[in-house]
Formats: sequence, C-alpha cells, structure tokens
Amino acid sequence: MIQIPYEDIISKIKEKSSMSDAEIDMKINEKLKQLSGLISKEGAAHIIANELGIQLIEMNGKLQIKNILAGMRDVEILGKVRNIFPIKEFQTKEGRQGKVASLIIEDETGMIRITLWHSQTDCIENLKQGDVIKIVGGYVRDNNGNKEIHLNDRSKLVINPEGETVGTYQKPAAERKDIVGLREGDNAVVLGTIVQVFDPKFFMTCPECGKKPVQKENLFSCSQHGNIMPEWSYVLNLFLDDGTGNIRTVFFRDNVEKVCGKTKQELLTYKDNPEKFNDVKTELLGNIVKLEGRAVQNKFFDRLEFIANKVDLNPDPEQEVKRLENSA
Repeated sequence: MIQIPYEDIISKIKEKSSMSDAEIDMKINEKLKQLSGLISKEGAAHIIANELGIQLIEMNGKLQIKNILAGMRDVEILGKVRNIFPIKEFQTKEGRQGKVASLIIEDETGMIRITLWHSQTDCIENLKQGDVIKIVGGYVRDNNGNKEIHLNDRSKLVINPEGETVGTYQKPAAERKDIVGLREGDNAVVLGTIVQVFDPKFFMTCPECGKKPVQKENLFSCSQHGNIMPEWSYVLNLFLDDGTGNIRTVFFRDNVEKVCGKTKQELLTYKDNPEKFNDVKTELLGNIVKLEGRAVQNKFFDRLEFIANKVDLNPDPEQEVKRLENSA
C-alpha cells in the first residue's frame, strides 16, 4: 500500500492551489466536522485534494525524489550520487549469507537513500561521487519515517546514462517561527525557554544502520546486518516555551550530548544511575535555546512535536526577535 505522509499531502495542496496553511487547516477541520470525526486528518486531506482536482500520486515515467512514496513498486528515477557507503556482509538467522550496500542520491527536489541487496552491491565498485545513475524497478520502503529505494536482483541500475544530467539539491532554509505558528511538516527555527526536562531513555541499536535489533537468547540480530554487537543510544524529551505556546521537543544521539553538554560516556552513566541526571535537569531548566528542526505529528498521542536537529545553547534573544519580526 502506498503511504502518503500528511505533511506531503499538505505540501502538494499548497503547491497546486496556492492556499495558505491556515486555509488548508480550516478546510480539513470543516471536513472532519462534516464527517463527525469518522475519518483521520490524512483522510480528510485526501478528500480536500480530490475536491480541488489535485493528483497526489504521480506514477508516469521517471519520478522526481520529492514524489517518491513508501509502498511504491517498479520505481524509475534519475539521480546524482552524493555519498557512497561500503558493502557489508551479513548472515541471516536462518544461516544464509548476504550483502548490502547503500548510497545517497539527489536531484533538484531532494535526496534519498538507495539500498542495494546481494548481487546489486557489485555496482558500488564502479560508482563515484557525482555520477548520474538511472534506477529501474526499485521499490520503496519506510525506515523510521525516512523513505528508501531498495534494489533487488530484478532491479536495474545504469551508471551515467547517455544524455542524462541531474541538478543539485538546495535544501530550503529553515523558517523562523513562533511555537504557536508551527504546523506539521514545517522545517523551522524556534527560540524558547526550557521549562521541563524528562529522564533520557536508553535503547540498543545496530552500530551500522541505527535500527533496533532483535534479541534471541544472547544474540542480537539486525534485519539488514545479521548478527551484531549492539551499542547503546539515547533520546531526550523536554518542553520548550516561547510565550506563544509550548511544545514537546525530542533530541536524539548527538543532539542529546549537545543540549546536555555531556559526552557519550557521561550520558551512559545515567542509564544505571538515573537519579544523577537530576543535576542536569536543574542546569537545563530556564535556559534559552535556539533549535532548528522539523515539526511532526505524534500519531500515538495525537500531538505536535518538534524533532531538533541543530542546537544553539547561546542565542541572542534580541537578534532572534528582530529576525522573527522581519520574516512576518
């Protein structure tokens, strides 16, 4: 089944209709009310797009990266190689041997990871950064909210097809926003005060891909990399308030270290001694921070959250207020 994230539906409606976020929100809320809440926000957005005559899924010919959706099959796409990662050999729980490799490609509309399985990994040896590749017969998976194109033995990868060129992706600058103005899918910069901090949560991950491994007796297995020696990672939640509203903000791995001012080794000591983290909480409370990240809808709790990917612990509040006023 092809999955269209809510923010992608909204982005497509904005692109094709020139409607504002507020106008789209109003139409979706009206549709939810009209249908007595017996439909999800995604479903309501689908209906709005259909009523406006907007095609959400484009399947004809080569696709641009921005139009790739989880669940698509037989995907044809053209992209330029941005990063190449080495081949990894693994053994499945059933004892079968396999190989996997990956690379990042880009076009004018975005970037996406390409995962090559088994015999397809042979292509890696002939690839270099900047090469143009054409993929035929790929299939798209969702990996923790990120879309990936996978190639199996039936897929085809052509290096530097004749007459084909691809531009470079320029990531849109994050927009400075008040918390009250955040909408799902926004790539934004927010400035606020830390008003509540929760204990960090620790979890095991595959050291190669970051996925959660499966434990069976004393062995840990990754779906991509077979039997592994897992490593500990962490996530931190806190509430940020800027006077217009507050929002739960989530930090992963390196950004937990940045916001806490601690090394990985120091943070791991709190796994077995959580009470010692109380001093860190006290130090963080009341601090003003500037964060760049993405607003996402937590579907389990039905709330908007902010995933931080850049942390500034020493912003200039006056300068940030002027920046917000100038962008209004």
